[in-house]
This record gives sequence, structure tokens and C-alpha cells, in this order.
Amino acid sequence: MASSASVLSPPEVPMELHAHNRDKLVRALRDHLAASSRPIRGFVVLQGGEEKTRYCTDHAELFRQESYFAYLFGVREPGFFGAIDVASGKSFLFAPRLPADYAVWLGEIKPLSFFKERYMVDKVFFVDELVSVLHGNSDESGKPLLFLLYGLNTDSNNFSKPAVIEEMEKFDTDLNTLHPILTECRVIKSKMELNLIQYANDVSSEAHIEVMRQISAGMKEYQLESIFQHHVYMYGGCRHCSYTCICATGENSAVLHYGHAAAPNERTLQDGDMALFDMGAEYHFYGSDITCSFPVNGKFTKNQSIIYNAVLAAHNAVIQSMRPGVSWIDMHKLSEKTILESLKNEGIVIGDIDKMMEIRLGAIFMPHGLGHFLGIDTHDPGGYSQGLERPKEPGLKSLRTIRELQEGMVITVEPGCYFIDALLVPALEDAITSKFLDRNVIERYKRFGGVRIESDVLVTADGSKNLTNCPRETWEIEAVMAGAPWPLNHS
Repeated sequence: MASSASVLSPPEVPMELHAHNRDKLVRALRDHLAASSRPIRGFVVLQGGEEKTRYCTDHAELFRQESYFAYLFGVREPGFFGAIDVASGKSFLFAPRLPADYAVWLGEIKPLSFFKERYMVDKVFFVDELVSVLHGNSDESGKPLLFLLYGLNTDSNNFSKPAVIEEMEKFDTDLNTLHPILTECRVIKSKMELNLIQYANDVSSEAHIEVMRQISAGMKEYQLESIFQHHVYMYGGCRHCSYTCICATGENSAVLHYGHAAAPNERTLQDGDMALFDMGAEYHFYGSDITCSFPVNGKFTKNQSIIYNAVLAAHNAVIQSMRPGVSWIDMHKLSEKTILESLKNEGIVIGDIDKMMEIRLGAIFMPHGLGHFLGIDTHDPGGYSQGLERPKEPGLKSLRTIRELQEGMVITVEPGCYFIDALLVPALEDAITSKFLDRNVIERYKRFGGVRIESDVLVTADGSKNLTNCPRETWEIEAVMAGAPWPLNHS
């Protein structure tokens, strides 16, 4: 599939990745049970995602597997259940029993042996055999114990839904043990997982550069979204994006989650606009999350350079400071302080930086958190493990994790600086915050929008590795937008 437009081709996905994930869970579950003096027994049971139709119609929406099920089994088809015997480690898949006319409309009805081989599990049965199979594989005289997935996703405030099976009364169920343990398994990435996240980053970085090269005034924001989606699918084999693309230009770049149904990437680009494009492809469930900010016309103005370089300095300072044991709150504060120092140098803010930090002035310019875990979900779970409380102060309350960094975590580093009327107007009227803001200088940035620079970063044993490969310095961006190859030929 190689092409002059891409140096990449979609890699084979080893199903050992999911066998490794299952082994990791079994070890963690056994350790937990032993530590709490409970017998090593029972089955982990997860229900995969169901195909959905649009409201009352027969229009089937593009299916994407439920993330925890994808993590453990890698199954891309809907309607499956999965089970793991905690004592033996054996894995079971349960496939839906398809009607005969499936073969007419939707293709070959695969034998159970196909799924056993493809997904590297020990045994495969039909869903309607689940109850009898689990009873038949249980060594216990009483009811078999099922560990079901139920718990809070601290990013969305939604709860995972436990598997629903017929004849649940034939089992003992545990709704408390599995979720925190399985979530913690997802926090530290294996080498095989990192290879997929790196690939998603490579193809997304390449697509962002393609967008930079094709952008021009007069285009619509959605045309740039289309270029990105075409590239990652055509050359990268990525049918899904990790999230709804944010293609914001001009004032829209100060709307943090622009691109949703009420603001659908439809503005016409103007000469002199800043563009903020937050887009990431997903490959075999594993995602990327990359933001590039640059001038639509390919040349930074003085004001654009000031704000862009303030954010870039924060981005680089954080990545240079990351290593195991570092607090993510400290990294967020480092990014805020770096941006405020740059803004002070230009007279946008005035006064003592430490006092600005005390009153949380930075949250006016960067109301979101510095970053989040990344993996099978864009906002991967585990940011607030049991016992951790979300901060309540401006800016900090938006942090998606406050944990100390550990080797093997993948986390986004995405500082930003925005001129948002909904935050600036009250700040300029407030007796405390207004002392630190130069109203006249801020007025010059009123319609500026914002800048965000986002890379996906792996925490290594002695530091970090940036998995994203986009031009970041202003001169690199200008060169690439003028047609230079990337990486630049420094000779």
C-alpha cells in the first residue's frame, strides 16, 4: 500500500498482545485475592459491544468494540462475550449464533475454530452455551463466582456496564473487585501496545503535515478534516479516528472542544487566521491524540509567534522534566508558569509570577488540564485511582490525572494559551485578577483565538520519549508549509 504520499503501511497486529493483557490481569487478580485472604477462584466475565442502529431505523452505525473487551480479547466483531478462569488462566470466547440468512447479506458465517485461531483463546462456544460452559469448567461444588466489570470512569463520570447473562441466579457475582484492577492494568503499556500507539502517531503525524501543506485561505475547516481522515484511512488503514476532529480557525481556536455537532468545522478560513487542529487516528483500537497550531497562510505574525512560542516553551519544558516519580500536578503548574512568564515578557500580564500562580491566574489562559492517559481510549482510564481526590481550584480541577508518573505510562502533553471572552471578561472585572492583566494589550488579542500544542509522550525509565513527529518550531512549520520535506534536511 506504499505510496509517494506516505512512507507507512499498516502493520500486522499480533494477538499475543491480548493474550499478554489477559495474563497481566490474571496475575494482578490472583495477587489481590491472595493479599485479601480470598480463594483463587472464579471467572472474569465481560460482555463485548453490540451493534447499534440509528434510532428506529435499520441504518447500522459503524461498530467499534467496547474498550475493556478490546483490551482483553481484541475481538472486532459485535455480540461476543469473553471469560477467563482465574485459577487456570484459560480464556473462553462466546460468539453469537448467527441466522442462516446472515450468509446472504453479510458474508460467510465463520466456524468457531476461526475465532479460536484468530484471537488466540483456549476455547470458543456460542453465547447461548455460556452458562453451561462456565458451570462445566468450574471445580466448585456450589455456584461459580463471576467477577463482573462495574465501576466509575473518572473522565466521563459514566459507569462500566457489567455483563448481562441469562440465569444469573446460577452464579455468585462480584461487582467490586475487577474494575479497579483491570483499569490499573491498562495504565502501563506493553511493548506490543506501544508499537500500535507509535504507529497511530506516525500515520497521524504524517496526516497533520499533509493538512499543513494543503491549507489555504478560502477553504472550509471541514475540508482539512477530510484531508486528515482520507490520509489516515487511505495510507494508514485507520477506519476510526480516536475522537471527533477539532478543526478550529480564527476565533474558533479558543473553543476547546470545537468540532461537535453544534460547531461542525464549517467556518471559511481567512488569511491571517491561526489554525488549531486536534486530530488523531486509531489503529486496532489503540489511538493517538495530536494538536498542531499554525498560521493558515504559512507565515507567523509577531503576535502569533509570541503566543505560539509561549506554548511551545511550556510543551518542551514539561517533556524535558518528565520521568518516573514526577507529579503530574507539578507538570501542569510548570506549564502554566512557563506560559505566564512568556506573557509577562510581552506585557500581556503584569506583576509577580508567584502571586499569579497563587490566585490561579494561569487558568484564565489555560482552563484545561495539561494532559491525560492515552491508549485504547483517547482519555484512557486510571487517572484517579482509588483514594485520589480531584482538585477543586481553577485549571487544576480539569486535570484528568494527578498521579505520579511511572515507566510505561503514555500521557498527552498539551499546554495551550487561549483568549476566551467567557473567562477574560470576568477576570478583567474582578478586583484581584484585574491587577495582573493589561486590558489594552489583551484587547489586541481579542479575536486571536488560541494555540495548543499536543504530543503523545511515553514515560521511560530515565525520562520520556515523544511518540509524535510533527514540525514544532515556527521556522520548521513555515518551511514545511512552503513545501520542504519532513524531517527537514538540515544540510
